[in-house]
Formats: sequence, structure tokens, C-alpha cells
Amino acid sequence: MSTLHTKLWRDLKRLRAQVLTIAMVVAIGVSGFVGMFAVHESLKGSRDAFYRDNRLADVFVGLKRAPVQLRERLAGIHGVEEVKLDVVFDAQIDLPGVIPPVTGRFIALDLSAVHAGRQGLNALTLKRGRWPERGTALETLVSDRFAAARQLKPGDEVHAILNGRRERLHIVGTAVTPEYVFASQGGAPDDTAFGVWWIDGQRLTEQFDMEGAFNQASLRIAPGVPELSVRAQVDRLLADYGSVGAVGRDGQLSAKIVSDELSSLKVMGTVLPAIFLAVAMFILNVVLSRQVATQRSQIAALKALGYPDAAIGWHYTQLALVIAGLGVLAGLALSEFIGRGMLSLYDEVFRFNGLAYVMSPWLLLASGLIATVAATAGTWTAIRSVVRLRPAQAMLPPAPPMYSKTLVERLGLGRFLTTGARMVVRQVERRPLRAAFTVTGIALAVALQISGAFWLDAIHHIADVQYRQVQQGDVLVNFRRPVPPTVVQDLQRLPGVIDAEPYRTEPVKVSWRGRSEDTALSGYVAGAQLLRVVDEERGPVALPPDGVVLSALLARELGVRVGDRVTLDFRLWHRRQVQIEVVDIVHTQFGKLLFMDLAAMNRLARDGDGVAAASLQVDPAAMTAFWTAVKGAPTIASVFDKAGSYEAFSQRTERNMGVFSGILTLFAVAMAVGIIYNAARISLSERAWELASLRVLGMTRAEVSVLLLAELGAELLIALPIGALLGYGLASAMMALMASDAIDFPVVIEPSTYASAGLIVLAAGVASALLVRRQIDRLDLVSVLKVRE
Repeated sequence: MSTLHTKLWRDLKRLRAQVLTIAMVVAIGVSGFVGMFAVHESLKGSRDAFYRDNRLADVFVGLKRAPVQLRERLAGIHGVEEVKLDVVFDAQIDLPGVIPPVTGRFIALDLSAVHAGRQGLNALTLKRGRWPERGTALETLVSDRFAAARQLKPGDEVHAILNGRRERLHIVGTAVTPEYVFASQGGAPDDTAFGVWWIDGQRLTEQFDMEGAFNQASLRIAPGVPELSVRAQVDRLLADYGSVGAVGRDGQLSAKIVSDELSSLKVMGTVLPAIFLAVAMFILNVVLSRQVATQRSQIAALKALGYPDAAIGWHYTQLALVIAGLGVLAGLALSEFIGRGMLSLYDEVFRFNGLAYVMSPWLLLASGLIATVAATAGTWTAIRSVVRLRPAQAMLPPAPPMYSKTLVERLGLGRFLTTGARMVVRQVERRPLRAAFTVTGIALAVALQISGAFWLDAIHHIADVQYRQVQQGDVLVNFRRPVPPTVVQDLQRLPGVIDAEPYRTEPVKVSWRGRSEDTALSGYVAGAQLLRVVDEERGPVALPPDGVVLSALLARELGVRVGDRVTLDFRLWHRRQVQIEVVDIVHTQFGKLLFMDLAAMNRLARDGDGVAAASLQVDPAAMTAFWTAVKGAPTIASVFDKAGSYEAFSQRTERNMGVFSGILTLFAVAMAVGIIYNAARISLSERAWELASLRVLGMTRAEVSVLLLAELGAELLIALPIGALLGYGLASAMMALMASDAIDFPVVIEPSTYASAGLIVLAAGVASALLVRRQIDRLDLVSVLKVRE
């Protein structure tokens, strides 16, 4: 072993505490980068394989009703390679032992094609049981996730209300499909309240009077063919049949949610690790600069013995690389734990054929390369100072700094400070860059803690707005077909119903100056209270008697302002095209939507005053009787139970966000300890002679400790409010980077989140200070005072 290698291992041993803390910060950065991207790659690979193997379509379109003879015309569109026509309806499901009804989406299954092994687009994968067969019993497959949530298995029987008739369903198997990787009734995951069911297509079309017709089409297009062109031709062909507008995969609910989550993972795997690695660079720079300063005489001796500058510079670079290497190894081990844990959470939301944790070789190489670059960049200043030293110069102690009065003293405020306080102020002001870096590092630890915890605040805010302000009713019901508004009188006669309000939602196309968007128009009764429009800033908004109200997302997409007149194309029924003035723009949380007064909407559509949904307020004490009556109502196609949905939403999101927040909290604590401990140790090594001298002059250990740690305490207290501001900025930046064109969430951070982040980092600082205090108490006064550095 060469002399420099021997020195390297001795330096590592002597600096082992600092080496471990720096390696810990590097490990956190590496684990975040590798873990997040490994989950991203695992999800993306599983998704792409599932989509490919099960032949997910490229274009989707829903409509009211169209003859199957249109298949040839759809297939004849340039670029279309395959067409699949479906019949799809939502209906109530009555599960044994479950009081509230749940909603099922029933899809016609071509049994002859299935048994022949030619399913076509959006193919099913059988997970358990067997394929249904035609017979006297109505056999069905159910989505695998719903079956697991409701503990259903092949052989079980349930009842469904199909087009007003109660039917017994025999479950013969469970399945998954790329069309419903994320199965949702309204955008929020709730496997207990919504499931997908596949039954004999012949029986389903007969049940809903859809023989020779379809209400959903899926198309696969050839590579290189413009999707927009195909969609435009599909819309023109199906416009007379109540088409709601063709969408690509980026507009299909399940595929869009999966894609948005993958984008979020990429952002998280880039932003947060970059912060940790930047902090590690700073700490390495300070530690190695201090190493060079304390080993001037050794460097001079090495140069005098003939060691070239490159060899000595490489020696100190190796020190940084060993630390970075330890961090990479620990980070890779930690990334496995983080990645598999996160993937298990995603497995509960997304359902693929298989979801295996995969760590690509490029992640290993990239993490090592990034850590190497960070370590080298962090030690560049120290290496440069080594190369510049001449042997004769290095033999001499460094020139003392030029001291002068501090700003506080020049302002005449020094007389108000104690001697110890003046020493702390001088120490901070005479090393402003180091103090600034320490404050910044601690502030970043606070910001990371806030950026992890604020998601829980955001979830609570979303739940409050959607479940308590927008939906003040307890139940939403959807009818099989439009009914007169007087249906509220029938609903109010149901057991426990206190109040009922009808509403209407219709698919429309809104256009403005060459831009257009397929969306939905909702009409609410005047003075509606059970289902309202809520603006993030203004609260509940009363809909004007005339004109249309746009969500901010839609207005921004179209470039519309209040006072503009937009064009509305009603997709169903009379399919009228009208122009209407935009009278207000509201900042809602979800969707590119439009809102109107119900009476004004009916006048505009000129298709009668029918409604297809209602919001109900129900006495909690009468819920059992109410649900029993709803199950027997043939006109109600599906229901939405707010209490059940809120409970499922809260449990899943709070658990998932809680895990994520907990991981970031641990990371922030580790980062704070790494920064504060290293800053204190460096300060101790620089001021050991001064502190030992003060001890000899009669100061106690506690008094000496205060002189050293008060500087750190001042930096910590300065960092806390800065960290709060950085936390808000980081949360805002992450929200902006992960923004979706259908979601408009404000950045909501509760005061308790700021307080807890500050207290956690403060506790980490106190723990680090206590560790350094032990080093101060153990100072060997004789050995320290022998040589003045």
C-alpha cells in the first residue's frame, strides 16, 4: 500500500463520523433518484406490456346509440386498422350482506370470440375461474380489484338491476383489462363502490334493447397516422348518433391517470434527489477544504518529497469518491426498500397482468456517475488550493485573516451584546459564505419536510371542498333515462329523504376562435344547495339566470374571458348549436367544465325539461330503509354514496400520502443532522485552540460549548423562516411540474405543517449539537495547545 493510500485510510478513520453523515446525505439522494425512477420504469414497463399484450385501442368514443353497420365505415377511415364495437351500461349491484347498492359497469362480451381466442381490442386477461358460457343462468366476469375488495369469488351470486329488471348473476371468474387499469366512477379510486362486469353480449343487448346497435367504439390506428385526423373523421361520422367526442389514450380516463402518475414520479425522482446531492456537494467542499487547511504541513512534506500536484489532488479526490461510493452503496440498498414499498401501494390502485420491481442497469450507472460528479464538483475548490500551494508556502501557517469591526459594532449596537454574543456575531460575519451555506442547507431540510407533509394538507383541502362544500347532499342518483323534474317529489317520498334537487349534465363541444374542447355542461336549479359550484377563492357561486359559467381550466385552454360569446354544440338529443355569453369564470378543482342555470340550459337545448340525475339529503338514521327502497327502484341506474366514497378516499390517500410524507420526514431529518453535525465539527476543529485557551483561563465546559454552539443555534433559527418560504416555493414548483390539464389544485399548507417541520428540524439540530457537545467536553487541552494551527 502506497503512502498516500495509508494516509487516505487514516483520514477516513479519523473523520469517520463526518464521513458517515455525508455518505448518509448522498445515500438519500441516490435512493430517491434510483427508487423513484425504478418505480417509474416498473410501472411504465408493466403498463406498456399490458397495453401491448391486451391490445389497448388508440381512439375511444362514446355515443347514444348507433347501428353496427357503421363498423365498415369506421374501418374505412384512413389509418384505422381495427374497430371494436361495444355495448356498455351502468347499473345497480345488490351484494349479499351489503346494505348500500354499488355501481357496476356492464360490458357486452362476445362469447363466441372469447372461446375462439380472438377477443380483439381491449382484451381481457382471466385471473381466476373460467370464461362465461351461454345458458339459462346469466354468467359474468367481474373486475379482479373489485372482487378482491368485496371478497367475491367464482361461484358467488349477486343481483343487478338491468334496465329496470332484477337479474341474478353467477360469478364464474375475475378478469383485468387495459381499458380499466384504473377503474373509477368519477375519478376517485373506490374499489368497493364501483366494479366492471362482463356478461353475454347477446343477453345484455336484449336486456337494454340494443340489438344491432352499439354505444361505444374503440379503434386501433396504424403507426405514423395522425390521431387528430382520425378523431375528426370519427366525430363527423358519429355526430348524428349522439357522439360525445372521440378521444385518444391521453383523454381516456384510466390511461390518462396512469400517465399522470408516471409523470409525477419522474418529477419526484428528479427534484428531491437533486437537492440532497447539492447539499452533499456543499458539505464535501467544506470538509475537504478544512482537511487541506489542517494538513498544510503534510502537503508541503509530500511536495518536497517529490509527489506531483496531480497525485496529491487525486488523493483528496479519492477521499471524496470513497465517501460518495459509500453513499451510493447505501443508497442502492435503501432504494430497493423504498421502491418495493411504493410499488406495493401502486399495486393496490393500478391493475396490470403483473407488476414486478425492475431496476434498470442505467439507473445503477447513472446514480454512480451523478454521485461521482457531485463529489468531484464538491471538492474542486479544495483540490485547486492543494495544487496552488508551494512547498515553502505550505510549511508556514496560513496568514491570519484581516479582522475589523463587525456591522453590528459599526452601527453602535455592540454595547448591547454580551462578550459571548459579540464573538458569535464576529464568527458569523467573518465567514459569511459558510454561514450562508449552512443556513441554506438547514432551510432546505425544512423545505423538504414541508414539501412532503403538505400533500396531506392538500388531500384534506380537496376532501373538504368536494365532499363538504360542492356535494352537500348525501347521495347522488342517476336515472336510466331523462325524467321530468317532478321526480323530486317521488324521491322525497323515499324513506329518510329530507330534500332532493334535480340536475342535468350533458356532453357538449365548446368552441372559441378556432379552439374547441369536448366537455360537459351541468345545469343546476336556481339556489341549489345540495350540489353547488364552488370557487376556490370566493366560495359557493350562485349561477346567473342567463349565460354560461366556465371553469378556469377550460377558460385558460380556450383563451376565453368574461363577456366573450362561445359556441356550444349539444351532442345528444336535438344536437343544437348555439352561441352564449360567458358571464363568469370559477376556479374549480377538477375538470374543464361549464355550468348553467337548469332552466336556462333547458331553454337553450330545446329538448324538454327532463333531468337524468338528482342530489339527495338523507336522514342518517334512516339510511338502511332508504337503501332498501333505492334497490327496488327500477328507474335508478346507479348511485353515489358520499359517505362511503369519502371513507374510501380518505383511507387510501391518507395512507399513501402518509407513507410518502414519512419517508421525506426521515430524509429531511437525516439531511439536517448531516449539515448541522458537520458544520459543528468543522467549527470545533477550527476553534479548538481558542476553546482550549478559554478553558485554561477558567471558563467552564458549558460556557465554552455555548460559544461554539450559539453560532450554530443562530444559523438554525435564521434558517427556519427561510425554510418555510422555500417549502412553500418547493411545494408550488412541484405542483406546477406535476400539473394536469384536468386538475387545478391550489397549494395549501396549514400552519401546523410549518410548525411541525420547524420542530422536527430543530430537534435534529439539538441532537447534533449534543453529539458535538460531547466532543467539546472531551477536548485534550494539553495536546490542543501544543501547536497553534
